[in-house]
Amino acid sequence: MANLVSVERASLALGTTQILDGVSLGVSSGTRVGVVGRNGGGKSTLLRVLAGLQPVDEGRITTLGSLTVGMLTQVDTLDPGATVRKAVLGDLPEHVWAGDPRIRDILDGLLGGIDAPDVGGLEAIVGPLSGGERRRLALAGLLAADHDLLLLDEPTNHLDVEGVAWLAEHLATRRTRPGTSVVAVTHDRWFLDEVATTTWEVVDGGVNSYDGGYAAYVLAKAERDRVAEVTEERRSNLLRKELAWLRRGAQARSTKPKFRIDAANELVADEPAPRDDVSLVRFATTRLGKDVVDLVDASVKFGQRPVLDKVTWRLAPGDRIGIVGVNGSGKSTLMRAIFGDIALSAGKRKVGKTVSMAYLTQEVRELEKFADWRVIEAIEDVKQYTRLGDKEVSASQLAKRLGFSGGRQQTRVSDLSGGERRRLQFLRLLMAEPNVLILDEPTNDLDIETLTSMEDVLDGWAGTLLVVSHDRYLLERMCDRQVALLGDGAIRDLPGGVEQYLLLRHGLRASATASGASVGSRVSVRAGGPAGAGDRNSRQSGADLREAKKDLNRIDRQLAKLSAHEDRIHADMAAKAADHSAVLALNDALRAIVAERETLELEWLSLAETIG
Repeated sequence: MANLVSVERASLALGTTQILDGVSLGVSSGTRVGVVGRNGGGKSTLLRVLAGLQPVDEGRITTLGSLTVGMLTQVDTLDPGATVRKAVLGDLPEHVWAGDPRIRDILDGLLGGIDAPDVGGLEAIVGPLSGGERRRLALAGLLAADHDLLLLDEPTNHLDVEGVAWLAEHLATRRTRPGTSVVAVTHDRWFLDEVATTTWEVVDGGVNSYDGGYAAYVLAKAERDRVAEVTEERRSNLLRKELAWLRRGAQARSTKPKFRIDAANELVADEPAPRDDVSLVRFATTRLGKDVVDLVDASVKFGQRPVLDKVTWRLAPGDRIGIVGVNGSGKSTLMRAIFGDIALSAGKRKVGKTVSMAYLTQEVRELEKFADWRVIEAIEDVKQYTRLGDKEVSASQLAKRLGFSGGRQQTRVSDLSGGERRRLQFLRLLMAEPNVLILDEPTNDLDIETLTSMEDVLDGWAGTLLVVSHDRYLLERMCDRQVALLGDGAIRDLPGGVEQYLLLRHGLRASATASGASVGSRVSVRAGGPAGAGDRNSRQSGADLREAKKDLNRIDRQLAKLSAHEDRIHADMAAKAADHSAVLALNDALRAIVAERETLELEWLSLAETIG
């Protein structure tokens, strides 16, 4: 296979950091490359080098003469005055793109359909859209243009579980020509396994190449470390444990990665399971007793709109539960109800006497008062020693396991990056020795190595764990069970994991296009209301349903904009951590956003129930 781009002995330094040091590599036609590595290690810079946007200090970059390259960066480059049609479809005549099933699939998968209701229609102006919506437009435009080489920097950002599954399937199966290639930087390990035929690891100025996706990369790296007699025993053991879990496979997966099975069996023959579930449940029961948190016939309402409707849910000692659902389905409300932040409108919340809960939110403001402290001081402020399972570890040892080396532990909190602040939040929670831990999108700002370390720490943690995340791999790796919130006020168990959730969502989308009569019938049965209610619902007009769907899409857009605004506030809070007055003002703005989002989520639920 011919190389579309060849890099020969390239070296590049940015400031005092050596990003590339004599690197040689090539992107062959027909390959799909996943790029992994630590935050700040040079992954995005490597993409810019391949695109010809970043000159190198030494070496040579050559490209195929007729090569067309499309690049998705983390910087918004769309023309704010353009229409959605122009941004995605360019100058393509309507009869061309409308007759192309591949382009229609892109519009449906990323924008919500040919009329692009998720972004206000094809004639909507790009400028007022949220950052997430604009990013999806940029990705849709690149896919529709069908370049020879796609360079994608964190393409799964702003995509939920369904969006990530669609993108993986599209990149792996829907390319129009066999010679086109993809290079994608991502921290989403499930996405890597589904898409990548080759994995590049950017580390210490070099690029190591491995055949296959994430699972094959873990195996090959563990083998390479073993052959080279690597002395970093802790790091090697992490890889072996991760490989052991990959070999067993998640329950929801229908296939396993096809790589050297004999070598994998030999490598992990003496490796214990990632988690000793029996021992952990025993410890959890000892610490928690039989009662953890019970919601009994619990309802949560905003005004007259139900968020939880007569839900009975009992958490047991040692439960590890992942929670999935679309924006506005009530995930945050459920977590806050369990934590006790919001009162139930009906029913009971019962908490065991020995329960000690900790909640990892998406906010970092609790670290503001430690801005001038050193990392180790902020951790030891909670405790100097804690227990993981049956072992006692010091604050310094736990910090090292989560990426704070001896020197980095002396860094001031105000100088930490977003990912490091997230890690510090998590460390402070663990040091408090909670026995019920709630994690809200814990993958934010974390690279694969840090995620693996976090999972390893929690493998030895005895307690009840609840995780809300769009990261499918993390949910399957960290949790033993998944549940879904589908917007109907109920909690749906998912014996088939995330795959079952995607099938349920597909069924709901199909039912939304059914006739008003069948929709009304389903609403009546689900709600358990009188027969007359079903009859009234069955007579909903098509115009009413279309109007409800429009309102639903409008709220989705507003929620996305609020999410983007919230992200900007978090970034500003991190940048202005030392300015307490500025942080307080930003915190007030953040609270207003949270309140507005809850109102919109409740409106979304009401409309979703109307549609069915």
